[in-house]
Amino acid sequence: MKLAVVRQKYTPFGGAERFVERALGALAAQGTEVTLLCREWNGGAQGGFPVEICNPAYAKLGGRKARDASFARAIQDIIATQRFDLVQSHERIPGCHIYRAGDGVHATWLELRDAARGGAARLATALSSWHRYTRAAEGAMFRHPDLKAVICNSRMVRDDIARRFGVPADKLQLIYNGVDCAHFHPGLREEHRATLRQKLMRSGIHPDGCSGTAKVILFVGSGFERKGVATLLEALARLPDARLWIVGRDKAQAAMERRASRLGVADRVRFFGPQPDVRPWYGAADVVALPTLYDPFPNAALEALACGLPLVTTTTCGAAELVREGENGAVCAPNDAAALAACLAPLLEAGPTPQQRAAARAAAEPLTLEATASALLDLYRRLLGRTAHSAPL
Repeated sequence: MKLAVVRQKYTPFGGAERFVERALGALAAQGTEVTLLCREWNGGAQGGFPVEICNPAYAKLGGRKARDASFARAIQDIIATQRFDLVQSHERIPGCHIYRAGDGVHATWLELRDAARGGAARLATALSSWHRYTRAAEGAMFRHPDLKAVICNSRMVRDDIARRFGVPADKLQLIYNGVDCAHFHPGLREEHRATLRQKLMRSGIHPDGCSGTAKVILFVGSGFERKGVATLLEALARLPDARLWIVGRDKAQAAMERRASRLGVADRVRFFGPQPDVRPWYGAADVVALPTLYDPFPNAALEALACGLPLVTTTTCGAAELVREGENGAVCAPNDAAALAACLAPLLEAGPTPQQRAAARAAAEPLTLEATASALLDLYRRLLGRTAHSAPL
């Protein structure tokens, strides 16, 4: 089976890229010939599959719209050659055989973002040629006759696509992200909690917030606006005994640091940037908070649960589907700092308890990389079987 996977640009700490490298690495190990089609891929062929750079020229003055449109045309030309049995795109490209909706629905994200920003946000969005192009490409892709399946990583995304675009239910495949439960596990607490906290105290990075009894909220991710860092800082102001560690890179970090100062919580917040190995941070934390404005299913949520950490997230996060209120975390509305603080307070005060840690781990255990790879292979085989008596792909 020859499978092409399309991702325009590799971001070393991005969730989509981790999906590609881990899950598709498992597919390659099972005999699937996987080729990555990218404009730019800086991560190497970590899964043992080749990377094919596809970087067509485009008018720089055209900006993101011209860049995306040129890449889409190049991929459409590759699809037309029939070199691959199936082409799975992680970008919104009409004509792909499979689309993995890892970024969710662009139109939904814009609506939620504009509502949160208020003011002239809707006008700015309407005037953006890139947003207009992306929404049009999204709609054309979902309605294209060659689209055979949409991989949805949460029921939230699946139901949204069905409602907005009328995609038939048999094309919408719910396949959750996978997590390496041997790599992320509750034993990280014993391995790293004391060691990392003592290291940070000795270095002077966070001398007042790393004692063994300090209550630490961990946030992992990039895209601070989309993932609700501003709301998390406001919630922290209502939790005087808590500390917040933020792991991830974002151009808005300076603005968030200023916000923390205005809220009077700067001495209880630390921005640690992206980490090549986030496991020690999971091991040293007490609870993970991902108060997202919109996120289809962040890998960090699954990693946290696999590590036995309670998860607090929002109704506009696909990972909320794994949270059992009070047992392994809590769910609140987005942009509601008071509700977020109310969810975090009892989890910080109590623990996490052994029961909460066990419940968190239990939620993640079925969602292994092997389970994801198996579900994907089953999908590919079904699709090839359906087309066996028609024109080749």
